[in-house]
This record gives sequence, C-alpha cells and structure tokens, in this order.
Amino acid sequence: MRVVLQRVASASVTIDSKIIANIQKGLLVLVGIEDADSQNDIDWLVGKIVNLRIFADVNEVMNLSVLDAGGDIIVVSQFTLHAATKKGNRPSYIKASKPDIAIPLYENFVQKMQFALGRQIQTGVFGADMKVALVNDGPVTIMIDSKNRE
Repeated sequence: MRVVLQRVASASVTIDSKIIANIQKGLLVLVGIEDADSQNDIDWLVGKIVNLRIFADVNEVMNLSVLDAGGDIIVVSQFTLHAATKKGNRPSYIKASKPDIAIPLYENFVQKMQFALGRQIQTGVFGADMKVALVNDGPVTIMIDSKNRE
C-alpha cells in the first residue's frame, strides 16, 4: 500500500462540479492499493499517518501529529501510485489492484483511519473522475510505502 501525504492549509474533492469533501488544516492522503496488501499494511499505515509529527508546535517546530493539531483528513484512492514507468513512456498499472480487491481494502483503510482519528474523515469516491484541489502547507509532502518500512 502506498500513500502520499500532503499537509494542507485546505483541500477539497469535486465530482461533476459538486464539492464532496472539503477541509481546512489537515492531511490529504492519496492511497494506492496492490493485491499484496493486507490488514497488516492498513494497520501500520494508519498508525504511522495519524501519529506522524509534521505539524508545527508553538515554537514553529514540526512536533505535532494530525491528532495533536486537531487537523482533518481527506482520503482519496489513487491507483496511479502504483504506476510502473521502467519500459517506454506509457505507465503500466499492472500492480494496482482491481476494484474487487481494492474497494474492500480502501473502505477498511478509511474505517481504521476514522477510528484512529476519533472522528469522521472525508473521502473521494473510489473510481470516480475527481478534481482534487489543495493548498499544500509548507510544502510538506511525504511518500510512504507499507512494503518499504523505513
């Protein structure tokens, strides 16, 4: 499972000209799922995301998590995070899970994230053509792969 976290001053998701998710300070989490992903990957990533200290404290030092900072979260599925670009110029998405595998894992990821955050989070719509807007705060953008736990 791969995620791209972006610390945002604001973020939104729009589908068919209608805003379906909208937050101020928090995290935009783009998540890509592959067939090898499991509950273990979800649990590890959720714990890492909600506890990652990337928000400023009173001394303007990145010392607070999204939990500590009271930030919100938007989770958006993004199969293109598993793009393979080794051969040619057209990315291959062969490693990205098909919906029958990815949707249950994505929904479980969202539920675990809500539980860990202690409140409702917002999401995009799996498989939809979404317009994602954000004001990256910092900018702070972090990539995490549950198969490469550095």
